[in-house]
Amino acid sequence: MRITRVLGTALLALGLAAGPAAADSSPSPSASGDDKAPTQAGTSFRTATEIEQGQEATASGSTGDYLYWSFPADTGQRPTVEATVKLPDTHGSQTWQLDVYDGLRRRQACQYGAQSRTAAQGTSTMELACVLRTVRGWSEPWGNDPLPGTYYVRLTVLDLGSSDLGLPVSTEVRVDSKDIGGAAAVDGSLGKPLVPGVAVKSDEEKDGSKAAVLSSFGSDDGWSSGWWSDRWVWTGIGAVLAALAGIGGYALTRGSGRPSRVPPGA
Repeated sequence: MRITRVLGTALLALGLAAGPAAADSSPSPSASGDDKAPTQAGTSFRTATEIEQGQEATASGSTGDYLYWSFPADTGQRPTVEATVKLPDTHGSQTWQLDVYDGLRRRQACQYGAQSRTAAQGTSTMELACVLRTVRGWSEPWGNDPLPGTYYVRLTVLDLGSSDLGLPVSTEVRVDSKDIGGAAAVDGSLGKPLVPGVAVKSDEEKDGSKAAVLSSFGSDDGWSSGWWSDRWVWTGIGAVLAALAGIGGYALTRGSGRPSRVPPGA
C-alpha cells in the first residue's frame, strides 16, 4: 500500500512539472505564420512564388492565366497539394487542372486526387487535389521518381468559352506532407537537392568570383537524404527478437538433460 502511494505521488509530481513545460512549448495563435503567407502567384517557373508546407497561399488572377507556386519537399515525405478556385457569379463551363513538377521540371504523376475538374455553369467554387508519390532519397538517372528539392505547382484553365476568357478568379493553394519514414527508404543518397540556383553571391575565397548557390528555403536541419532511416531501428529490433526466439526454442527443445530411465552406467 505504501509503495502504491509513493508511486502515485511521484507520478503526480512529474505531471505537475511537465504541465507548464508542455503549455510553454505550444505555439501561440499569433506565431502561426499565416500573416506571412503569399498573396500572389508567379506566371512561370522562374517567377514561381515560394511557399512553405502548411501555409495557405492566395492569389487573384484571370481565367487563362498560368499561376505558379513552389515548395520544398524532403526525403520520406508524401506531399499533398490542394487548390481551391473561386469563380465569378456568371460563367460558362470551365475545366481547371492542377499540375506538379519537380526541380528538373518533370511532371510528377499523382497517386490519387481530383487533379482536373470541370465546373458547370453556376458553380462558384471548385476544389482540386494531387497526392504525390513518396519522395525518395535516390533514383536512377533515367527514372522519374520524386527526389528531394523544389517542387512547382501550376494551376490553369484548360477549356473554357471565349466569353469567359479574362474573367477574374481567386485561388487558394495549400501543401501538406505525411512522413512515411523507413517504409519508403532506399539505399543511396542524392548529392544535392533538386533546387534551382536562384541566388548569386560573392565568394571571397575565390577572389570575389560569382557562384550560383542553392535556394536557402527548405528544412531547418538540412536535407535528410542519407544512409540513415528508421528502417535500421526496425531491423535491429527484428534481429533482437530473432535472437530471443532462437534462445527460447533451444531452451524448450534441450530438455532437462540425461533421461531418468537410462541407467547411470550406460
